[in-house]
Amino acid sequence: MVGPNYRRPNVTTPVTFRGPSGAAQQASFADLPWWEIFKDETLKDLVKTALANNYDLGAAVARVEQARQVAAEARSQYFPALDYSQSITYGHNQFVSSPSSNVGAAQGFLLGLVSATWEADIWGNIRRLNEGARAQYFATEEARRGVMLTLVSDVSQAYFELLGLRLQLEIARETTQSYTATLKLFTERLQGGLGNVLQTSRATADLATAAANIPELERQIALKENQISVLAGKNPNAIETRVKLLEEIIPPDVPAGLPSALLERRPDVLSAEQTVRYANAQIGVAKSAYFPTIGLTTFFGKVSGPLSDVVSADTTAWSLGAHTAGPIFHGGALKAQKRQAVAFWEQAKAQYLQTALNAFRDVSDALISREKYDAIRAEQARAVQAYQDSVGFALKRYAEGFSSYYEVLEAQQQLFPAQLSLAQTEVNRRLVIVQLYKALGGGWNLTDAQWTAASTQTGAQNSSPPAKPPPPAGLKH
Repeated sequence: MVGPNYRRPNVTTPVTFRGPSGAAQQASFADLPWWEIFKDETLKDLVKTALANNYDLGAAVARVEQARQVAAEARSQYFPALDYSQSITYGHNQFVSSPSSNVGAAQGFLLGLVSATWEADIWGNIRRLNEGARAQYFATEEARRGVMLTLVSDVSQAYFELLGLRLQLEIARETTQSYTATLKLFTERLQGGLGNVLQTSRATADLATAAANIPELERQIALKENQISVLAGKNPNAIETRVKLLEEIIPPDVPAGLPSALLERRPDVLSAEQTVRYANAQIGVAKSAYFPTIGLTTFFGKVSGPLSDVVSADTTAWSLGAHTAGPIFHGGALKAQKRQAVAFWEQAKAQYLQTALNAFRDVSDALISREKYDAIRAEQARAVQAYQDSVGFALKRYAEGFSSYYEVLEAQQQLFPAQLSLAQTEVNRRLVIVQLYKALGGGWNLTDAQWTAASTQTGAQNSSPPAKPPPPAGLKH
């Protein structure tokens, strides 16, 4: 075959992933099925529903079928093409007549042929076309699996964001109750002649500010529920959850595996490589245009002027021949087509290398973020605990007349945003696990049937989750 044979572009693969858990190891977090990442039946049901009903995934499946039929169409060029044609007419031609014949009278005409054509693939043009069509099919198949992995990740991410918003709503309501108690205290002291209007006015303003966060969080919760519903292929509706955010167990160990293995399991990298293979085959197709095409043609049938002679052996028609056709001068068109194919290959190669580079970065980002979020969470938990203590001490000192109301309001104003920040960090600690699973090409070894249905054995194992660690200070169930 003319044109270059495919070779995978050389990728500069790091020895290990940059990050605290990036040491070289055979085991990978991506080897686990998606339903073993988090032990949550509600999340499992949402993911299974999304894999069954999501329209984006349905469109991806249809694209795979299109590519498969394109490959089948290209494969058909290996075989002869058989066609038939038939024509029967009956009429009178007044311009053709003679005294010795009756050709001027009405008569019939029959033409019935079966023809076959076949192109000899001397230069590999058809083989290169098939190579390219197969590569497009495999690229589309990998893209479909990429859509499945992205869908699982998107549903999981939206689910944990929903739990995080509900946790923040709980904090906002508790904070509002705290401000309500403070306002009541200030009001009672004002009525007893120990306070002033300024105290109650400040407490009222803080209460209104905290209460305003409740409808905003309720709005975000409703929007997040709508997002999850659409991902699951359903009309927007409420999402019922069985557990709270802090009850979600974070996997203690998330091995990243070998960086070189990432090129073999991440769908977007595999799809980009198949695009390079397709572009490489197109160079061979462009080169084959310089050479002549050689083919065979044949036909067999009946040709009869008077219909009455159709059974006569003299009306049998057949032909067997060969044809050759090739370019002489095309004004540089063939050279331009070849250069275009080479440029397309260069583009596909660069995109593949960039996709691989982005894959290494995604894994490293997730590993680093996981470590830093744990450290952030520890410090934020300390801050929340300290603010909670300061609120209690300030209220006690104010009640005993040892401090002003400024200390009470200041302590409460610092506690609320600290609690919200800690809640968001708890969300991020779980989201980064989802991101790492996606970055590693999680579920690469699952069959299509396994993607859409968790195994019974795994479900039984998940029915008894490990003991939950105590929640950090300031985040109550």
